[in-house]
Amino acid sequence: MNRYPKIEIIDEAYEIPQLGRSRRISVLLPFDYDQTDKEYAVLYLHDGQNLFNEYAPYGNWAVDKALKLLADHGYSDLIVVAIDHGGELRIKELLPYNTQRFRESEGELYLNFMMHTLKPMIDSRYRVRKGRESTGIGGSSLGGLISLYAGFNFSSVFGKLMIFSPSLWVSKKIYHEAEFMNFHEPTTMYLYAGGMESPTHLQNVNKLNEILIQKDNLTLRYVTNPEGKHQEVFWGEQFPMAVDFLYI
Repeated sequence: MNRYPKIEIIDEAYEIPQLGRSRRISVLLPFDYDQTDKEYAVLYLHDGQNLFNEYAPYGNWAVDKALKLLADHGYSDLIVVAIDHGGELRIKELLPYNTQRFRESEGELYLNFMMHTLKPMIDSRYRVRKGRESTGIGGSSLGGLISLYAGFNFSSVFGKLMIFSPSLWVSKKIYHEAEFMNFHEPTTMYLYAGGMESPTHLQNVNKLNEILIQKDNLTLRYVTNPEGKHQEVFWGEQFPMAVDFLYI
């Protein structure tokens, strides 16, 4: 049986009114979505071009293959929403803070789009469980950073966090937010870092982990790969394990 997810392109140019631009939005539906009446958990992922495109210039996560593998083992109760990045606009769109180096952050507007434009559309068009306990956000690098920021500042929306190789170097402010974050409702986080990403990357994520392990209401799994580089193939290796931890 073919258990690959059904991939739908919602729109090649879906309007983002908060940013005054448009973007391709894709949805990966369970292979048997049309044969059931179930409601599904949902995971919103950034950098959609790098998730399942065989021709992505830097490789891809192979999310479609991972979802097929999970379905082969009996789990297919997840819808993945893939949001393409903005190319040359990617940094400022995924940046939660203005910094000395990057002074035009649009991360707050981007998350506003996700929560107030995209999520309501997904909730109405597909059979998804709408509550925070079934709603995840995730990404790698800057996508990991903006997902972490969303988990801290919009915990009423996102109860599951998939944080791969977050770009913590961008601003020390994220540590301050982590220190003072109180998770008022149960939250689950899968945190990953590779040992060969940059000279300071692993120690930065170690520092974040040391802060987070002290938090109440946070179920945290921190995984490292000493050989892991800042590349899609390594994030793709983590994806099925992260789904297993967060959703199964």
